[in-house]
Amino acid sequence: MKIGLYFGTFNPIHVGHLIIANHMAEHSDLDEVWMMVTPHNPLKKKNTLLEDHHRLEMVYLATQNYPKIKPSDFEFKLPQPNYTVNTLVYLEEKYPQHEFALIMGEDNLKSLPKWKNYEVLLQNYTLYVYPRITSDLEKSNLIEHPNVHLIDAPIVEISATFIRNNIKIGKNIQPLIPEKVWQYIDHNLFYKK
Repeated sequence: MKIGLYFGTFNPIHVGHLIIANHMAEHSDLDEVWMMVTPHNPLKKKNTLLEDHHRLEMVYLATQNYPKIKPSDFEFKLPQPNYTVNTLVYLEEKYPQHEFALIMGEDNLKSLPKWKNYEVLLQNYTLYVYPRITSDLEKSNLIEHPNVHLIDAPIVEISATFIRNNIKIGKNIQPLIPEKVWQYIDHNLFYKK
């Protein structure tokens, strides 16, 4: 089985994440997409992050009706901070029957050289890259790499930071979040402070 790994803090998961994950599951050669909830992205600040189990629960609630999209807490059990290259080693040990690929936005492809052992990722895995609107129109020089596949997915520019900031100031952001996720956030008063 070919599994697309979609890493993120999902703080919170929103419809943009689901649109991309579903597009990859339905319009590529991937059999499933695993939403890899990351305890801590080494390139992001941790102070605004909800606890791991809450973010995992929101991904679970958001993906219940998508049989090809699975939530994963795999990185919760690994040494912190998480580096994708290390996670892939552990995944291949646990699931030798699967072939793994990475799903990322064009913005992540541009920052890939900052990732730990990024050359290993490029050499050994297929990268499915979805388009993003970037402030500078300069493309990554990695776009020509044979293992990088640009996917003609919808361009979705919804930011979890925008969602958190708007919840904090009392704005209605319900259309940007799956209904069950919004209910979970609202019930637990997340992002209000």
